[in-house]
Amino acid sequence: MRDLVEYLAKALVENPDAVSVKVEEKDKLTVLELRVAPEDMGKVIGKQGRIAKAIRTVVKAVATKEGKKASVDIM
Repeated sequence: MRDLVEYLAKALVENPDAVSVKVEEKDKLTVLELRVAPEDMGKVIGKQGRIAKAIRTVVKAVATKEGKKASVDIM
């Protein structure tokens, strides 16, 4: 899942070198913290949060397929 989020974020931003994903395991939940450059934040969030919601939906689908729960936090 980490690679998926990193791949999607790098495809969206102007500065792909600034993209980093940190994974934290909390009980049965996997939390992925996505960090991008401040000037790329709008591109990752999108209008009214549509792109961020789409990223979260894809990650939840992959997690469900693996029998896990996951969430994406954009920092």
